Amino acid sequence: MLNQLQGAPDPLIERNPRRRSSSVQITGTDLGFSGSGTSLDELHPSAASCVITTDSEARLVSQASAVESIELRTYVFLDSLQPQLATYMGTVSQGFLPIPGDACLWLEVSPGMAVHRVTDIALKASTVRLGQMIVERAFGSLALYHRDQSNVLHSGDVVLEAIGSSVEERTRCSVTWTEVIRAITPDHAVLINRQNRRGSMIQAGMSMFILETEPAGYVLLAANEAEKSSNITVVDVKAVGAFGRLTLAGWEGDVNEAAAAAIGEATTRSEEHTSELQSRQY
Repeated sequence: MLNQLQGAPDPLIERNPRRRSSSVQITGTDLGFSGSGTSLDELHPSAASCVITTDSEARLVSQASAVESIELRTYVFLDSLQPQLATYMGTVSQGFLPIPGDACLWLEVSPGMAVHRVTDIALKASTVRLGQMIVERAFGSLALYHRDQSNVLHSGDVVLEAIGSSVEERTRCSVTWTEVIRAITPDHAVLINRQNRRGSMIQAGMSMFILETEPAGYVLLAANEAEKSSNITVVDVKAVGAFGRLTLAGWEGDVNEAAAAAIGEATTRSEEHTSELQSRQY
């Protein structure tokens, strides 16, 4: 006991060094230095002057880079939603409803739960409205709307900066299936109309254009451009899941024109779309 009072090392602490060098932080601990004596600004510069207020908040320092691990799969900006596509998106929207002419930004990220962080960043960056937010098994998607294109683009820029990504790093569009079926039979038309369809009905005798893309969000780009270019009917647009699926209907000449516009927008224009977004930001 006398030895301990005079400064002799405690044999119990010597046998259990973890008790002596515990790195557990308590309320009010200044995080200017870590438990090992290493300056924290070497470990995480942005947290060098933090003082934690609860015991559990010390873990936030090591989790600060988690946002930067989010993978950007789809970044689709639509400058003006066409009437049919805007109406269709309104039928599946659980948030604010889009209006024809609104600007729209569709984002898809991985992992799926990361969409909550991306949504929070986007909504706090500007006055955009949240139309959809879908959390899937592997991916998460969200749709932002606003009448002013600059608000939508600003939220997109803030999200890209937060996750340490850029439009060039998004996953490129791959068309996995495309086909035009002419003169749909009555039986085929009835079955399509009875399926889980949120758009308009297809009539017997019409031609049908179908498109499948990966990632899924690119079908919105195709659908919007197809409606701009031709007098067609939007039957179904599924922009969530592993693959996106688009179904359009109309008379043969209109469908051929819409198909060419949709495929061109989803493939060739997907690379050009990147430079257009950058030019609009300046």
